[in-house]
Amino acid sequence: MSSLAEPPLITRLMAADRILIAGAGGGFDVYAGLPLALALRAAGKEVHLANLSFTHLYGLPADVWLEPDVAMVRPDTAAPEGYFPERTLARWLHRHGIPDTVWAFPSVGVKPLREAYRALTGHLGVDAVLLVDGGTDILMRGDEAGLGTPEEDMASLGAVAGLTGVPERLVACLGFGIDAFHGVNHALVLENLAAIDRAGGYLGAFSIPRDSREGALYLDAVEHARAAFPEHPSIVNGSVAAALRGEFGDVRFTDRTQHSTLFVNPLMTLYFGVTVEALAAENRYLHLIERTELTRQISTVIEEFRDGLPAQRPPRQFPH
Repeated sequence: MSSLAEPPLITRLMAADRILIAGAGGGFDVYAGLPLALALRAAGKEVHLANLSFTHLYGLPADVWLEPDVAMVRPDTAAPEGYFPERTLARWLHRHGIPDTVWAFPSVGVKPLREAYRALTGHLGVDAVLLVDGGTDILMRGDEAGLGTPEEDMASLGAVAGLTGVPERLVACLGFGIDAFHGVNHALVLENLAAIDRAGGYLGAFSIPRDSREGALYLDAVEHARAAFPEHPSIVNGSVAAALRGEFGDVRFTDRTQHSTLFVNPLMTLYFGVTVEALAAENRYLHLIERTELTRQISTVIEEFRDGLPAQRPPRQFPH
């Protein structure tokens, strides 16, 4: 039984003992799970962090590999290139005296990614996996006019949907509105959440308190990452951080957004939670990418699926 005093997503996570929080969409997505990880660790839970990586992981030393598609990244891990959000996060964790291993998966198709998740969850003995998405395009079911950047999110969702041996599998999205830049219509996001709610898989929404320890450390982590990659900071986490500071509107924090008009607002600090099972059931093409080995195969499947639709759901305006 849920309680108004605690969001259902938190209730489910608190019932677990060992939790893997994994960035679903690559890049800096794992940072979107950091406030939850900090809160759960403070509550006595064993929490591990992972991320689907955009770094060329196959150039890493041989001794970092748990399995062919599971790399253990530490603060001193040698990197083949400068862009390495997983190592940057590990270094930030080390600076704050927090367990500083961040696991990394290469950007691959559903089949190898599921095996990677299976190997890691078995190694860690976790009883809950939480996928985190910076933005909300993981909630797109496939028939919308715009899907955002779905390939990596869908690889992660498909992979974890098949982990039937893990008792609890959940998804949390942070950064409502950010994916408008990639064509996502957020009225349709809300329509999708309503459908998931009717199916019993919606786990509520709640915001990160600005004056909390988790909020303060998240802001510090985002700034640390921005300083590490001044030429390529995270737009998603930069937007969430700006909203968490109380900024509003077309906020400038990187030249990467100079040709866009941002709408930073308090809704960006909200987590939306759903179950993996309900989200996977709502998706219209997830079953078609089940056997993919490569990310580009997912792109092809999505394109072919959308070409075969009789119609797409058109964007809707918020009525007020």
